[in-house]
Amino acid sequence: MDVHSVTKEDLLNIVENEAKVRIDSFVEGAIELAEEVHSDLKREDGKSSFLETHVWPVTIDVMRHYQKTNKLLTSLQVVSSILHDVLEDDDRILDLNSSKAYGFDAYFKHRFGDYVYNIATTLKTKPLGNYFGTNNEEKQTARFFDYCTELTKSAYDVKIIKLSDRLNNMRFISQISGQEKIQRYIREAEDFYIAFSIFPPSVSEFYTKMRQAYDDLKSIKVSM
Repeated sequence: MDVHSVTKEDLLNIVENEAKVRIDSFVEGAIELAEEVHSDLKREDGKSSFLETHVWPVTIDVMRHYQKTNKLLTSLQVVSSILHDVLEDDDRILDLNSSKAYGFDAYFKHRFGDYVYNIATTLKTKPLGNYFGTNNEEKQTARFFDYCTELTKSAYDVKIIKLSDRLNNMRFISQISGQEKIQRYIREAEDFYIAFSIFPPSVSEFYTKMRQAYDDLKSIKVSM
């Protein structure tokens, strides 16, 4: 299944007219920061905009899930989705004087609050140096175990954003032949993400989509 490109204008239209969330300074600030951090960042094919094929589509998928399941959707979920990868790429900040003066994490927390900050922190991949192991493979395994454990203990918003994020990545990578990430995404889907979608509270919508994305990747691997 293809990952479609979404413009900022498309996102704003869906936020306001479909999700019925007011575009206030909180939402506008999140979009501005995402643009600042992810500007000019390309995906694995070397040409697709990270914002337009990942950040904006993931945000839209999260919003539509909340609407489809009749769950409360506020600017907190929208902003958390927009900023879900910001802490991964905060070293790309160039012009935010506040972030330079106080540290990006402190700036981020002050500007967007504890709730959004905690979601981004939970979703952030920790440095490999934080984990013990005799080689990188053992350290990566330890990090994956730790990350999965944290996800299973996290709030519903974290779960939905992460599932949307992983689903987008799996779909995108399936469009690029010969990508080394295909094997990792297959393994991690088998080891955790498919099951994660049905851990309480289960989300059958994501289970179905995750299984399809997994099957697509498996068929690509067989043909490689």
